[in-house]
Amino acid sequence: MEWLIRMKNALDYMESRMTGPLRIEEIAAVAYVSPFHFQRMFSMLTGVTVADYIRKRRLTLAAQELAISNIRVLDVALKYGYDSPESFAKAFRKAHGLPPSAAREPGVQLKAFPRLSFHLSLKGDQEMDYKIVNKEAFTVIGKSMEVTCKDGENFRRIPQFWNECNEDGTSDKLIEFGLREEWLGICMNMNMETEMLSYWIGVEADASTDPQAYETAVVPAATWAVFKSVGAMPDAIQGVWQRIFQEWFPGTGYEHTGGPEFELYPPGDTSAEDYVCEIWIPVMKK
Repeated sequence: MEWLIRMKNALDYMESRMTGPLRIEEIAAVAYVSPFHFQRMFSMLTGVTVADYIRKRRLTLAAQELAISNIRVLDVALKYGYDSPESFAKAFRKAHGLPPSAAREPGVQLKAFPRLSFHLSLKGDQEMDYKIVNKEAFTVIGKSMEVTCKDGENFRRIPQFWNECNEDGTSDKLIEFGLREEWLGICMNMNMETEMLSYWIGVEADASTDPQAYETAVVPAATWAVFKSVGAMPDAIQGVWQRIFQEWFPGTGYEHTGGPEFELYPPGDTSAEDYVCEIWIPVMKK
């Protein structure tokens, strides 16, 4: 309940400052968590990043204001944080499908992104098993891509990336480098303010291994919360991700460190109801 109140207070804080500067450090402070943990929690619970939410709310409010008043477009642009009418018009057109000046036309259809709210959900009918693991830094060999979290693009692009690597033989080739016969899907360099991250498909390998045509990276030492997923992909593991952020984090004394997080996939039929894989999240005590 305390966590729910803190998230509600953070939403109230954002809403009250839509026409002024909004710093993630100040928003997170209202929720009494680190900026990264707040942004990760927010995006996992709502499906949008904090920056995306603020942008969509501001454009919703701007459209409403243009539709019911004679305020100049330039003044509305400046009021909602845009440096020029051109940048405002570009963002407005992307959100509403028409220029700001058209918002005043009779019968015009505008899109509204409503204010979010959090509701208490009492579950507890199913235990959530996890383990805490201290793991030293390790080397990864794999293939990566840069992807944006904006408008949920990461949820669309990452499955496509896996299909590409499976079809072109990359996944099979990477196993030859691995210390164990298991693949890792890693989110690295997550920058929630720019809404970008690096996504890796790789294997844990010896640091001296020649990566040949592939890339290498080092995942730093961390304390990890490890969760098991049992069931067909991707529904089973997506359900575990939801429970981690909806139930586990709010109910424990842990928060995300901001480091890389990954899914661990052993060989097997990923469409089987008994397929087992894992989610590893770097955590620290509050």
